[in-house]
Amino acid sequence: MWSVLALLLALSGGAMSLDKLNMCMDAKHHKTEPGPEGQLYQQCSPWRDNACCTANTSAEAHDDASYLYNFNWNHCGTMSKECKKHFIQDTCFYECSPHLGPWIQPVDQSWRKERILDVPLCKEDCETWWEDCKNDFTCKTNWHKGWDWSSGINKCPEGSKCSKWTDVFPTPKSMCEEIWSNSYIYTTYTKTSGKCMQLWFTGTNPNKKVAEYYLNNGQQQQSSALPTLLFLAVTSLSVMIH
Repeated sequence: MWSVLALLLALSGGAMSLDKLNMCMDAKHHKTEPGPEGQLYQQCSPWRDNACCTANTSAEAHDDASYLYNFNWNHCGTMSKECKKHFIQDTCFYECSPHLGPWIQPVDQSWRKERILDVPLCKEDCETWWEDCKNDFTCKTNWHKGWDWSSGINKCPEGSKCSKWTDVFPTPKSMCEEIWSNSYIYTTYTKTSGKCMQLWFTGTNPNKKVAEYYLNNGQQQQSSALPTLLFLAVTSLSVMIH
């Protein structure tokens, strides 16, 4: 009987998923709850009305020697200014966005308890990012793991070599999906579609409506299975009573 009641409670919990429209993930530098941050720095400033990052985090996101993760953008020579601005924007998006709830997943890592997975990025953002980095160099496809951290910052692992960006990432899709362990997926949706998340925006944050679209879509799929699940629950309960 208790298992049946637990199932019914789980189903009723769908309403609480609305919290996913405005939340911060449990990670190293994120705030517990989103809120206004009027002093966000430069490329992080679009999130100032409602952010999961602090002003200090936003400033550090722009620094080559940032304490955030001790990550060395210049592991294969100096990263071009055109390329680096996208990684700063990517960092701002990751640290500051309060609308990533539909894609937050639990993880067991020393520096975070949650991560994002398969966030659908707009076509323009992926393609511009790749285009602006195509003349840069790197030694790895997945920047989340496999580095040599013996010096305290990431260096190319032994046996690897620095190669041109387009040899490591032949397409915008390969870059967006591989570079951060499938945190993002490349889509053919444009910014006007309402079906993809924007790394770059001005004015009101457009990503809340996108998160709402995916959250509602998931809830509709759950709702379609509800009659069958309720039937099974009632049947099981009847059997236990008799």
